[in-house]
Amino acid sequence: MSQTALQGRRVVVGVCGGIAAYKACEVVSRLRQAGAEVRVVCTRNATEFVGLTTFRALSGQDVACETFGAIAALEIEHISLAEFAETMVVVSATANVIGKVASGICDDLLTTTISAAAGKVIFAPAMNWRMWGNPITQRNVTTLRDLGYWFVGPDCGHLACGEEGMGRLSAVEDILDAVDQALGPTESKLTGKRVLITSGPTREWIDPVRFLSNPSSGKMGYALAREALARGARVTVVTGPTHERAPWRAEVVPVDTTAEMLEAVSARHHETDVLVAAAAPVDFSPVRRTDHKIKKTSDLAAPDATAHLVLELQETPDILATLASRKGSRIHVGFAAETHEVEANALGKLQRKNLDAIVSNDITAPGAGFAGDTNEVTIYHRTGEMRRVPQADKRDIAIAIWDEIEKLIG
Repeated sequence: MSQTALQGRRVVVGVCGGIAAYKACEVVSRLRQAGAEVRVVCTRNATEFVGLTTFRALSGQDVACETFGAIAALEIEHISLAEFAETMVVVSATANVIGKVASGICDDLLTTTISAAAGKVIFAPAMNWRMWGNPITQRNVTTLRDLGYWFVGPDCGHLACGEEGMGRLSAVEDILDAVDQALGPTESKLTGKRVLITSGPTREWIDPVRFLSNPSSGKMGYALAREALARGARVTVVTGPTHERAPWRAEVVPVDTTAEMLEAVSARHHETDVLVAAAAPVDFSPVRRTDHKIKKTSDLAAPDATAHLVLELQETPDILATLASRKGSRIHVGFAAETHEVEANALGKLQRKNLDAIVSNDITAPGAGFAGDTNEVTIYHRTGEMRRVPQADKRDIAIAIWDEIEKLIG
């Protein structure tokens, strides 16, 4: 999450009674760190697991629990919880609360607030796998989904009861992604658009244990995906190997080599409105790949010996150049990670590959290279317009990039 994206946004966190309630503490803390204003509504059962003092300290606000007392206090401030909330997230949502909301029952402050909420309501369920799989619970979930409520998870894994199954609370990062998307711009030209993003490095294998690659982490591509999702786009990410967590609700297609990335992108290109090629595909691959590990020769052990392994390379497919002839009315945006003559190289790539815009950066500049959390870029348009974006968090860079891309959408 970016502090720019959530600065000053208003979130109500609902907490239900269950062992996973302690994870709501991290959700509240992370939201506040991102600049959001947070208020907490607890059910009475939730206070058996986490005390009100904890949520009061983490949110910096009084915690609402009892219906009449809380509402009276909020009326003095001329604001109700439902009016305050731009979005609500319920962590962890129990089968009981899900069932009550699906049935229109409002018998405590949390269910009353959910029913009155005007913004998006997100449920992050956690329960025993049998409870989650119960047909009544599934019917209630389907009812709420059909009505526009969002569900994050649950995931499959180890449960508090000691069993394994579907019912584990989703990762806090996924819950925060959902809040981020729910608070996205109300008006965006990306809403409903089909966005295809390439991300991360590729690998070109020399033998079963060695490959050519680069330090790209995929952070920029995933930041672009998160911002596009927040603006209402339908996002597919074709990504090389990465340790980054995939954005919630994005379709993620993992690939390894540059040829595999080209194949995956080509297969989806025809149904794409905007292609953003943020990946760092390897430009060269070995002419021959051995099917066994290349061993050092015994001659290398001699102190006066010199030996050289000659690696013959060939160019890998150029993804953007290959797709240039099929561009049609689609928007194509490329990236240029350069070490010298940054502007000239970026503008040359812009023309050669028939791009609408290109994002260039000097990877030798401090805080702007591969794998870092920050970047600084210049965005060049085919029309000659340009925008320099100073060093910032990659999510903030992504916001600037999508602002420029939206100018290209008719």
